[in-house]
Amino acid sequence: MRRLTIALLLVLGFAAAARADETIRIVVPFAAGGPVDAMARLLANEMQQPLGANVIVDDRAGAGGVIGTELVSRAAPDGRTLLVGSQGSHVISAMLRQDLKYDPVKSFAPIAMVGRVPMLLVVSPDFPAADFKAMVALANTRKLTYGSAGPGSTMNIAGELVNAGAHLSITHVPYRGIAVALPDLMAGRLDLLPGDPPVLLPLVAAKKIRPLVVFGGERLAALPDVPTTVELGYPDMVMENWYGLLAPAGIAPDMAARLEAAALTAIKSPRIQQAMKDGELRGTLDAKGFKARIEHDVTFWRPMIKQLGISMAD
Repeated sequence: MRRLTIALLLVLGFAAAARADETIRIVVPFAAGGPVDAMARLLANEMQQPLGANVIVDDRAGAGGVIGTELVSRAAPDGRTLLVGSQGSHVISAMLRQDLKYDPVKSFAPIAMVGRVPMLLVVSPDFPAADFKAMVALANTRKLTYGSAGPGSTMNIAGELVNAGAHLSITHVPYRGIAVALPDLMAGRLDLLPGDPPVLLPLVAAKKIRPLVVFGGERLAALPDVPTTVELGYPDMVMENWYGLLAPAGIAPDMAARLEAAALTAIKSPRIQQAMKDGELRGTLDAKGFKARIEHDVTFWRPMIKQLGISMAD
């Protein structure tokens, strides 16, 4: 019996060591330093303990998120390669590509959605319009510009929602990313910039930029005095982003359940909860809820993008 006990302990020890040596890669379809990358790194750190594995982040930027997303769609569904996607990379970019080699719904198994956040429209502190209504009036008297992270980005869509909803013709100025657009906005060379609160709120707090409106129906806790587009009478001027963890389709149910449990545990950690609070993310979803959200977004945005006339060539 003593020998059997020792043998069992050795087997369990080898199994634990094998698990500790396991490496799980989380692919981020954007460059390092952005909000998706930041969330992926938090998840990687917090998921290591519940998974008993090393979790690393691999940034694979390009084509609005398509390159990294396609990489994961082709990976073995063994739970060792995952994706942290956003609505912009996973849904919007997919709707704009004619040569897409994966399906945003069928090619992936949703694991968990960290949260969603409405976009924010900001201007420089010296912008002549005090609020959104005044901006609309100003846009009817002179040429204004808005920046984005490129054609087909969520920022581009938010800008065109403003044009369509308020019957304006604000000129789109594409940049290689929001980090490149922000200096032009703060210097007054660019008039308007839609973006995600996790990136913009620190600059608002530092009074380097000024918020005009929230693209949605819920005000931001950090900006209780900034109205929403829905409040101002624009019910269709709604644009939010989400961040979520996905695996390649075909992953074994027990492995998917293990990853889902680890992700939900990680999201409840103090570090991620604080990051969500700071960035105004809300509405965590389990695998089933996340899958329904993706399916809804694909159905909604496919005709909406055509209606807005947005293409990658804009």
